[in-house]
Formats: sequence, structure tokens, C-alpha cells
Amino acid sequence: MNTMTCRDGAGLIMDYLEDALPAEVRAEIDAHLTACPRCVAFVSAYRATPRIVRDATAVEIPDALVESLQQFLARRRGR
Repeated sequence: MNTMTCRDGAGLIMDYLEDALPAEVRAEIDAHLTACPRCVAFVSAYRATPRIVRDATAVEIPDALVESLQQFLARRRGR
């Protein structure tokens, strides 16, 4: 009988994704995931987060925008 709850699994997500859990605990989470679409979505989003952050921060701000922002902030500080 699978006694793993969504809350239990969420608390173990990092160890689960790093394959750092005992086999029986991993099996309980795997069994829970077969019956819980919400947790499957949670695991997918958790796995995607580093890529999303990396993609979002990989964009370089154009020099003209950097200069404009610096001027704006300087004016706001009263320089």
C-alpha cells in the first residue's frame, strides 16, 4: 500500500531528483507519481526551473538601455 502523500513527496523532491533516496522511498514516490498528475506537473516544473532561470538570465541588455537606466537612477538619486 502506498502511503506517500503529495506533501511527503514535495519535501523529498530534491533528494528524489538527485537519486539520493533509499530505493524503497524512491519506489513510493514513483508509485505516487503514477496516480497523481499534480505531482507529475510539480516534478516537471521543478526539473525545468534551472533551465528557465538560465534562459531568462542569458539575455544581454543592450548598451543603450544600460546607459539609459544608469542615467535614470542617477537622476533619481539626485546627482
